[in-house]
Amino acid sequence: METNATVAINISDDLYGLSGTKSDPRDLPEPDVHIVTCDALRIPAHSSILASVSPVLENIIDRPRKHRSSERVIPITGVPNDAVLAFLRFLYSSRCTEEHMEKYGIHLLALSHVYLVPQLKHRCIKELGQRLTIENVVDVLQLAKMCDAADLYLKCLKLVANHFKAVENTEGWKFLQDHDPWLELDILQFIDETASRKKKTRKVREEQRLYLQLSEAMECLEHICKEGCTSVGPYDMEPGHNRGPCSKFSTCQGLQLLIQHFATCKRRVNGGCLRCKRMWQLLRLHSSMCDQPDSCRVPLCRQFKLKMQQEKKKDDARWKLLVRKVVSAKTISSLSLPKRKREEELGETRSSHGIRTFRL
Repeated sequence: METNATVAINISDDLYGLSGTKSDPRDLPEPDVHIVTCDALRIPAHSSILASVSPVLENIIDRPRKHRSSERVIPITGVPNDAVLAFLRFLYSSRCTEEHMEKYGIHLLALSHVYLVPQLKHRCIKELGQRLTIENVVDVLQLAKMCDAADLYLKCLKLVANHFKAVENTEGWKFLQDHDPWLELDILQFIDETASRKKKTRKVREEQRLYLQLSEAMECLEHICKEGCTSVGPYDMEPGHNRGPCSKFSTCQGLQLLIQHFATCKRRVNGGCLRCKRMWQLLRLHSSMCDQPDSCRVPLCRQFKLKMQQEKKKDDARWKLLVRKVVSAKTISSLSLPKRKREEELGETRSSHGIRTFRL
């Protein structure tokens, strides 16, 4: 009948990782407990040190023995011998080399979780998060879930979601499909939710960009009607042909071209021109946003305001919603400007006074 041989390890300066520290291994008392690994390796240790670092080990040490004369033995199995040695060194010295972390990081995370060593657990979570690869991410994800490492678990999920095609071909993913379908379902749901959030975020950004463009168009419309720009201005003021482009000239130039077309188009009365319809909509939007129609310089502002008050149409709710969105976009944009710039724009808005039409 075969028996497993027990191999004892000698005490050395390097056994507890105390070399290079203020602690001298020779000052330690005689070991009073042995840690036994899965390969029957016996590692001498000190119960007082183990109990002071790990409450789980303290409970094991304080557990009553069948015989007082029997030696204290703590089995730590399921991980390689060197991983147990690296774990023991951390309990003694609170240090772990980069080499050991790279080789046994997954094992050390499991041990730190089982034996409640939070300092080592935080170190393992950080190091494993930095060492994630396509090949090991599924293994780390499974361990992170078992060890309640939420940050590491989320980081693994994001890596899987971003590189799912590559992860899907790994042995870890195939093993997961065969042995943990519930975790596979959680991952697929996370990928689906991530894609939905990205799609929603993209849609919101596109809408916000549109509302910001409309807000900028409203500012340019007021600027053209108040001061004039390169080719269009108030009827009692010559357009500034010699004036340099304004700060929003790309929008302002497009709006000037639209105004020039609107002023000369013969189809706008019958509603047959799409560009004129766009101009009518911009004028109506301005009127919906304007709070000083009697002194406003933008053409038809007061007329649109009176017409909207007299006619309660079904699309009023949509216009009100559009106005709120555009005003909100303008507010958000202005908050991103420096304080001095916001004050200048506010002063310009308050100083506007009236005129009714354009000079082309």
